[in-house]
Amino acid sequence: MTFTADAPLGVFDSGLGGLTVVRTLRACCPGEDIVYLGDTARVPYGTRSSETIARYAIGCARVLTARGVKAIVVACNTVSAVALDMLRIELDLPVLGVILPGARAAVAASGGAPVGVLGTASTIGSGAYPRAVASLSTRTEVVGQPAPLLVSLVEEGWLDGEVPRLAARRYLEPLIAAQVRAVVLGCTHFPLLQGAIEAEAAALAGHPIPVVDSASATAEEVATFLTERGLATARTERGRLHLMVTDRPRSFSDVAARFLGEPAEDVELIDL
Repeated sequence: MTFTADAPLGVFDSGLGGLTVVRTLRACCPGEDIVYLGDTARVPYGTRSSETIARYAIGCARVLTARGVKAIVVACNTVSAVALDMLRIELDLPVLGVILPGARAAVAASGGAPVGVLGTASTIGSGAYPRAVASLSTRTEVVGQPAPLLVSLVEEGWLDGEVPRLAARRYLEPLIAAQVRAVVLGCTHFPLLQGAIEAEAAALAGHPIPVVDSASATAEEVATFLTERGLATARTERGRLHLMVTDRPRSFSDVAARFLGEPAEDVELIDL
């Protein structure tokens, strides 16, 4: 299938978290039109079986392909961990995930020392980050830590104060005990808690610990990919952003602005 460079870029996630990827994409690729789908009716994906996640993912991807996108960014660590290869087989267009970019940035930040990963139970249980890191550095150990409460805190907008700080500390303790030298935010919700995570990691370790935002790392790699494939738009005006959800568009719009750093307008409700 042939795509024009001015076709939109498709992005999907189980809910709001993927908007952190959209935010950095809007900074790295300001001319690109983006169509975003948040499957808010079925969030979270992180507690689902691999088979269910794959089924949900292909449904989201097909909605985006029907909108004429030139590539799909899976802005969900859970889907990237368990269904990325399936999507690449099923779809006749490029599909990019968030695992490998985050792993690449973490290996660089740790200098070969152990890397910690905070993520959903599905992402950690999949072993996707250890595999990705091993493909880049055979001497870098990966220590995974499921952090499900952090997802709920972000969804509820509970980003400051003692509760998120104590939750971050609880999940970081085993990683710091394992002497990790970098921590990957292996869920696209977690950048909204990056300040608390960085502060607690430094307090536990007694020195700063690099915290890698996989959303930012992914956006940078997407920008490079589009340029290398001749798929980057030549437009100079700011690209359009179209938002779609599968449930509660009004509440999504209210919260999405916090993730995007800009107003979230004209949210379309769709049925999967």
